[in-house]
Amino acid sequence: MIIVEYIEQTWPQNPLLPNNPYERVMARFWVKFADDNTDKDSPFWLLFRSSGEEQEKALKESLGIVKIVEERGLDIAFVEFAYWLGFIEEIVGVKLLDALAFPRLHAWKKNLKEVPVIKENLPDHGEMLVYFKWRREMLMASQ
Repeated sequence: MIIVEYIEQTWPQNPLLPNNPYERVMARFWVKFADDNTDKDSPFWLLFRSSGEEQEKALKESLGIVKIVEERGLDIAFVEFAYWLGFIEEIVGVKLLDALAFPRLHAWKKNLKEVPVIKENLPDHGEMLVYFKWRREMLMASQ
């Protein structure tokens, strides 16, 4: 949210947040919700660094969060979910952003990767996959 506020103050002619006070507060709420639910103690990261029953529980909780974001979240809060969760899906072998269950998030993920400036600046998928696989191995070994 700090970066969004910086952009808003630096380039006020191109606001990212709504001008309406209520809508602005709601946008801030959803950004905080996304941040709070993707930190190192979130169900998503527990899903990433666990196995067995603990992983099943984390998957259920993660899907609950995805459902809330799908139904009520705003686009600005989707970036974290749309990009990084794809690596968790691929490495852990679960589906978090199913197109039928979560069409808004799935579309956001697809569209995000097609914006030229974003597409040109995304980290290399293969390199990120290697990094996250290594990170998961380290986390699993330390438990």
